[in-house]
Amino acid sequence: MAEPSAPVAVDPETLGFEKVRYQKDAGSGVAMVTIDRPAVLNAFDFQTLRELGRAFEDASWDDAMAVVVVRGAGDRAFCTGADLDEQAAMGATSGQYWRWMGAFIEMHDRLRNIGKPTIARVNGICVGGGNELQIACDLSVMVDDAYIRHVGPEHGSVPAGGATQWLPILVGDRRAREILLLCEPIRPLQALEWGLVNRVVPRADLDESVAMLAASLRAKLPEALRYTKTQLNWWRDMAWSQTVSHARDWLAVHSTADETREAVAAFHEKRTPRYEELRRLQAGAGRVCPSCGEKGISAYATYCPGCAAELPDVFEAIP
Repeated sequence: MAEPSAPVAVDPETLGFEKVRYQKDAGSGVAMVTIDRPAVLNAFDFQTLRELGRAFEDASWDDAMAVVVVRGAGDRAFCTGADLDEQAAMGATSGQYWRWMGAFIEMHDRLRNIGKPTIARVNGICVGGGNELQIACDLSVMVDDAYIRHVGPEHGSVPAGGATQWLPILVGDRRAREILLLCEPIRPLQALEWGLVNRVVPRADLDESVAMLAASLRAKLPEALRYTKTQLNWWRDMAWSQTVSHARDWLAVHSTADETREAVAAFHEKRTPRYEELRRLQAGAGRVCPSCGEKGISAYATYCPGCAAELPDVFEAIP
């Protein structure tokens, strides 16, 4: 991927993207940024985040582009958040996740500060970081057979890459808590009623609806639009700037935690995480020293208090 030598827009073909499709239409003034990983439901990996950030940067520099549309390839998903296969491979050290989260934050900052209106074209399921991506856009159009969902508390993460910061602003505190704590699907009409999206349309009408919004936005003064966005972003920027660096560090440290490893393993094994076993171990009940049989050892102990033998990893101790 070529690094820019000046803040000048380039032909998308010269960027050499592999996981993002980036197209610019001079006729409509619309830049299309598409996550092109339909086989994994358009999940983010590190390279995808980097390519998205570079596409948003280029679009912000191109004065011929009036509107940016963010999409997911295929018909099944807009975006399903972090690629858990990659997350599992990063679980050995917290530093790996910290660097990954840095790319995620940079991508969000480039999108939010792009200087022109953005539209999320939600063509399918929209989960976790995918919902954080669509709410980072100014407007959102959703097909009537999709859903929005957050699953962080079920998959060993915390949705602090935009959801905990922006959902209370967008839908109110109680509804934000319902979305993030219960992890239940939010269907299109409910998403529309709650203000999570601006339009819900049949699949056959999705592109026309997005095009109509883009045309309406193009018929506005570009500098006035840019500064209107700056003012509208104030509350989001405030919440983001006060929390996301802390979230980056906490999530990085927690990426090696027992909960995270169990949740990721459960995802790959297509089973339910062993919630009660983890709670029991964290409470210090039921952990047994394999050397001397001492019971009730804390989940956080490294050595047996009875015989001083080194204890196995707590994750391995879950029955």
